[in-house]
Amino acid sequence: MNHKAQKLSNSRNKFSVIDFNTNNMTIHELKHLKESEDKVEFKEAKKNFPWNGGSHTEQKDRRKCYLGYIVAIANEGGGYLVFGMSYKEPHEVVGSNFAEGKIGNLEDAVYSNLQIRVHVEELLDENGLRVLVTQIPPRPLGKTLKFEGVALMRTGESLRNMSDEEVFKILSEQEPDFSAKTCSGLTLGDLDKDAIDIFKDRYAVKQKNESFKSLSTEQALRDVKLINDSGITYATLILLGKEDAINKYLPNSQVNIEYRQTLAQTHFDKREVYTKPLYVAIDEIWDYLNLRNVDNKISEGPYKFDLPYFNEEVIRESVLNAIAHRDYSITSETVIKQYADRITILNPGGFPKGVTKENLINVSSTPRSRLLTEILEKTGLVERSGQGVDKIYLITLSEGKDWPDYSKTDFYQVELTINGVIKDNAFAAFINEAQSKRNEYDKLGAFDIIALYNIKEGNSIDESEHVKRLMETTLIVKSGNNYLLSKRYFEILKEIEGSDSDKIIEYISNNKPVRMGSIVKLFDNRLTRRQVNNIVYKLVESGTLIQGGEGKATNYSIGK
Repeated sequence: MNHKAQKLSNSRNKFSVIDFNTNNMTIHELKHLKESEDKVEFKEAKKNFPWNGGSHTEQKDRRKCYLGYIVAIANEGGGYLVFGMSYKEPHEVVGSNFAEGKIGNLEDAVYSNLQIRVHVEELLDENGLRVLVTQIPPRPLGKTLKFEGVALMRTGESLRNMSDEEVFKILSEQEPDFSAKTCSGLTLGDLDKDAIDIFKDRYAVKQKNESFKSLSTEQALRDVKLINDSGITYATLILLGKEDAINKYLPNSQVNIEYRQTLAQTHFDKREVYTKPLYVAIDEIWDYLNLRNVDNKISEGPYKFDLPYFNEEVIRESVLNAIAHRDYSITSETVIKQYADRITILNPGGFPKGVTKENLINVSSTPRSRLLTEILEKTGLVERSGQGVDKIYLITLSEGKDWPDYSKTDFYQVELTINGVIKDNAFAAFINEAQSKRNEYDKLGAFDIIALYNIKEGNSIDESEHVKRLMETTLIVKSGNNYLLSKRYFEILKEIEGSDSDKIIEYISNNKPVRMGSIVKLFDNRLTRRQVNNIVYKLVESGTLIQGGEGKATNYSIGK
């Protein structure tokens, strides 16, 4: 065990996560810290300190627990919770058994409950008495953390509810537009000519202003506020800066791509780093990801079309969203993790203010980097603010793939996973057929597709305008209190399942007897094991296949 703890910072940087490095302060130095000045809370916690409210019934008593103190300290700008030392200075070591032998589980449990990442370390004094130090990051800007629905703060040794005025003040915090700030030292000579040409061309086309291309670089940048009276902005650096300038003034704006063949791998097989201006880099990033792109081939019955694992529009929009909406005051980079069947994109900083996992599709967000986002919109690189996520959902679900996964997003990092495998060929064919019958101005939108997907999955839905529209166009029907996809979906499903049955019969005819694992591999992840089981079960039930053996030795051969 490490016998040292980190020197505690007296200042709060509300735009960054505390650096989890605890190797600078001894227990002897901990003894002389002052709670209010050094942002630290001491608790003896010798035995049985409550983790989450304990056996108390009153909220004022339940809050005096491990999670309650973490919430209060995070709300005050972050700091440290020390168990195993007395409250009064000098803080004598008394030892604590809290979470002994369960440090990793403790960190995971805090994250599961509060969606913040703490760092916990055990220290031993010369007598072997154990001290537990929990390092707590500050709350996100404009958000309060809550314990059992209540925002908490410390008052001496006690915890109290935040007042309405305190909560309102926090919720009213405005995140400054980093991209509009002047980058001191940046000059026009630090800008990339190719990126400038792309910027001018795209702006002229999108805004239908051909004369924009003939403007001088300085005038063009001033016209769109990339240059102001104070100088050249960080948005200009990100969009147009040469690699040397980006590495000098904003190295954390780079994009790292890591490729792994399997999810189980910890070390990447290959890694590329992009520090070029965004107008140049975005094409190169897509080209690199596309090198390992393959097609889902749908060729069952009359349904013959290919859908790539990674749709170009979806991936470009996802990457650009990450770059545009990340928090540039955090020193981490944007990371893209590519696997054979999925891509995960991580960007520093949680969702912009007002956005949650629950309202992600419905809310019009306030961009964290407004100037940068406006330029991307005006040059057509991203959708109008708030519509990029709609496109990601629309295309991904229309292709019969899994729901875009934001579930691992927390207050300090957005994580999006796009799965490339088609989960439901019949749904993809159903949507493809429905869209092909509509004119350009009457296509199904994101909310229509989401409603259809939820109905297919058996999820509850509200009777929205989208549902009424789908009823009118006979894409869904009502059965009792439930909605179902139309008869056409089930006709397509039957035709595709019939083709899958033929594939299984042909395979077993040439390779008899065959075990279930081999049959599942035949579909190359297009069907789940349960879906294959269902098809095989029907074939056995009809006598087409014969089941032999038992347990893991169960096999299948062709019936008479």
